[in-house]
Amino acid sequence: MAFKRNAFILFISCGVVFAQSQEVSIETPKGPPVVGALLRPFHMEQRRVSPAVLSNTPRLESLLHAGNLYLSVQDVIAITLENNLDIAIQRYAVPLAREVIRRTEGGGALRNIGQPISPGPESVSLAGVSVNAVGLPESGSGVSSGGGLVIQIGEVPPSFDPSLYAYANFQHTSTPLSNQILGLTPVLLNNSRQFQFGYSQNFQSGTYGQLTYFDYHSDLNSPAYLYNPYTQGYIDLYVAQNLLQGFGIAVNNRFIRVAKNNMKVSELQLKQQVITTISAVLNLYWDLVSFVENQRIQEEALAMAQKVYEDNQKQVELGALPPIEVTRAAAEVSNDKENLLIAQTNVTQQETVLKNALSRNGVTSAWLDEVGIIPLDHIVVPETDQLKPTAKLMEQAIQNRPDLEKIRINTESYKINLTGTKNALLPTLQAFVELTNNGLTGSPNALAPGQIPPAAFVGGYGNLAGQIFRRDYPNYSAGFSLNIPFRNRAAQADYVTDQLNLRQAELQLQKEINQVHVDVRNAVIQLQQARARYENAVAARKFSQQTLDAEQTRFKFGESSIATVLQAERDLNTYQNAETQSMANYTHAKVAFDEAVGQTLEVNGISMAEAAAGHVARQSSLPDTISDGKK
Repeated sequence: MAFKRNAFILFISCGVVFAQSQEVSIETPKGPPVVGALLRPFHMEQRRVSPAVLSNTPRLESLLHAGNLYLSVQDVIAITLENNLDIAIQRYAVPLAREVIRRTEGGGALRNIGQPISPGPESVSLAGVSVNAVGLPESGSGVSSGGGLVIQIGEVPPSFDPSLYAYANFQHTSTPLSNQILGLTPVLLNNSRQFQFGYSQNFQSGTYGQLTYFDYHSDLNSPAYLYNPYTQGYIDLYVAQNLLQGFGIAVNNRFIRVAKNNMKVSELQLKQQVITTISAVLNLYWDLVSFVENQRIQEEALAMAQKVYEDNQKQVELGALPPIEVTRAAAEVSNDKENLLIAQTNVTQQETVLKNALSRNGVTSAWLDEVGIIPLDHIVVPETDQLKPTAKLMEQAIQNRPDLEKIRINTESYKINLTGTKNALLPTLQAFVELTNNGLTGSPNALAPGQIPPAAFVGGYGNLAGQIFRRDYPNYSAGFSLNIPFRNRAAQADYVTDQLNLRQAELQLQKEINQVHVDVRNAVIQLQQARARYENAVAARKFSQQTLDAEQTRFKFGESSIATVLQAERDLNTYQNAETQSMANYTHAKVAFDEAVGQTLEVNGISMAEAAAGHVARQSSLPDTISDGKK
C-alpha cells in the first residue's frame, strides 16, 4: 500500500510542470511515450530550468518617443519590477527554497541557498539632495548567513524515498569433487539461475521496512539430490523500529519543517528586496526630478545674468555706467555658465544610474545609452501629513516589516532543530521482527532411481508459490539492539549549539523590535523636519524674490546699484536651489518613512504576485500630448 501511494506521488510530481513564475520555470521535457512511462514513476527524468532572461520587457521601449524616455512614477515602479536585476536575482530564491523542500522530503539535508539583499542603486550626488533617511538592514534579519536561512545541525534523517532492488544471476559451474561419496560424481556440474527482488523504505515515525523475494533454480548432474532440477525460494518481511534515538515524526521530519520555514523566509527575502529596490529607484527618480528643476533654475539665472550683461554694455556705451560694471556682469555670466554645466552633468549622470536600474542590460544597450529621460511627475509636497499616532505606527511596523517576520520564522526553525539534536543525546535502541516464508519444489531426480521424494515438493513453480503464500514453512524472529555511545561529544555539542542559536535568535528579535521603534520614531521626526525645512525654504525663496523685485525697481530710479541687484539675483538662485533640495529631501524622508513602517508596497500599489512573476498587468502608454508630437 505504501509503495502504491509513493509511486503515485512520484508519478504526479514528475508529470506536473513546475511553473514558478513567468521568468523562473522548471519543466520536465517530454520524451518518447514508452520511455517516459517507464522512467516517470521512478523519478529518473531530468527537469530543466529555463534560461535566464537577459532582455527587457517591451514596456521600457514603448515609452520611448523622439529620443527620450517619458517616465511617470508608476511606470518607473512597473519597469523596476519587470527588469531590475536585483529583484530578478532574488526571484530565484523562492524556487530554490522549493527544491530544498523537495530534497528534505526525500530525506536529504538542508542546503544553504540564501541570497543576501542588495541595497540598491544610489544617486550620483546624494550629499546635496537627501536627508539621513532611515535605513533598513541590507541582508535581512541577520539570524544566519546566506540571506537569513536556517540550516541543520546534527544527524541527517534517513532517506524517505522508497527503494526498489532487483538482482539476477545466471551461472554454470564445474567443480571437481575430492569426496565422491557425497556427490556421487567426479565432477559436479550445476546450471543455476538466481533472482532477488526487494522493496525498502524508511518512514518518518522511525520505522524501517523491507520486503524481499528470493528465487534459486538449480540443475545438477548428481544422483545425490532427490529433486533435480529444483527451485527453492522465500519471501521475507523485515521491520525495525527506533525506540529512542530516531523515534517519532517530530524528530525525523524536522528538516522538512525547517525547509518550509526557509521557503517563507525566501518569500520574505523577495518582498524585502522589492521594498529596498523600489525605495532606492524612487529616490533616483525624485533626485532626477530635482536635478532637472535645478537645471531649469540655472538656465533662468544664466539668462538673467546674460541680460544684465547686455544691458550694462549698452549703459557703458551711453556713459551711464563705468566699464567696471560690464566686467562684474561678465564674471556673473561665467559663474552661471559653470553652475549650469554642473547641473546638466548631474542630470546626465543621474539618467545613467536610473537607466541602469531599469534595464537588464543597462547602458550597454546602444539605444538606451543615447536616450534622455523626461520625468512626467513633479514633486508635490502635501499641505499636511496625515500621520497616525506614533504608537499605532510602531504597531503597524512590527506587524508588516519583513525583516522582523524572518526572525520570528527563524526562531521557530531553531526550536524545530532543537528537537532533533536533543533526541541525538539518547542511546540507539531498535526493536525488530522478521517473518520468512520458505518453499521448495522440483522434479524427481532421474539419476537417482528407486528414491521416492515426498509428493509435497514435487511440482512446478506454482507449487513453490503456493507453499510460500500458504506459509507452509515459516520462520519467525524478533529481537532488539542497543548501542550506548560513551561521552557522545558531537551530539552534546550540537544540542548546545542549537540552544545558543535559539537564544541568539530571541535576542536578535528583541533587538530588531527595539530598532523598529527607533526607526519609526526617527522617520516621523525626519519627515516633520523635512516639512519644516521645505516651508522655511519656500518662505525664504518668496522673500528673496520680493527683494530682487524691489532692488530692480530701485535700480530703475537710480536708488540701487548693479552690485546690489546681482547679489539679489545670486541670493534668489541660492534660495531656489534650496527649495528644490528641500523638496527632494521631503520625498526621501517620505520614502524612508514608508519603508520604516512597512507600507512601501501598499502606498505604491505594488502586488507581490506581480513582483514574483516579473510582469505587471497594468499597461503603460505615453500621454496624448507627447504621442501627438507636442510637449
